[in-house]
Amino acid sequence: MIHPTADVEEGAIVGANTRIWNLCHVRSGARIGDNCVLGLNVYVDFGAVVGNNCKLENRVSVFRGVTLEDGVFVGPHATFTNDKLPRAIHTDGSLVTLEDWTPAPTLVKYGASIGAGAVVLPGLTIGRWAMIGAGAIVTHDVPDHAIVLGAPARLVGYVCKCGQRLQRAEAGWVCPACSEAYLLPDIDGATR
Repeated sequence: MIHPTADVEEGAIVGANTRIWNLCHVRSGARIGDNCVLGLNVYVDFGAVVGNNCKLENRVSVFRGVTLEDGVFVGPHATFTNDKLPRAIHTDGSLVTLEDWTPAPTLVKYGASIGAGAVVLPGLTIGRWAMIGAGAIVTHDVPDHAIVLGAPARLVGYVCKCGQRLQRAEAGWVCPACSEAYLLPDIDGATR
């Protein structure tokens, strides 16, 4: 389903059962998997990759160089950046063109969630099942199952695949909801 006000350019690849809502713009060369939902005014740049079963809420921007693996959730107004040294012009005053730079690749791994209004800086990896808090500014790689909050984002805990915050236990970390256990580093770096 592609809403009549959405602009899906020729050459964009959109998978089966994907829903693209009002005022979205999907550029030629973008790849979007099966069973995805793109909310109001989502932008997917050329060369960006969105896996299967992803949900991008209203006004998300996914720029060239960004890859979202399967099952990724991105909250409203979240943005992925792709240029470590952004400039509009060269030192001689001439306009920087597309050919003048290469985007820094960003990878969001399977099942991760990015909160509303978060900003992910270029060249980072967000781990499997990680959870980025609303409004976080992510400046470093995020480990699997990590919960990061703040600006800059800091590790504050871990999250289960089911979404519940993990609790410390004698032999690691345990989910209070589904009882799944994990061997993950302590917040201070020691392993539990």
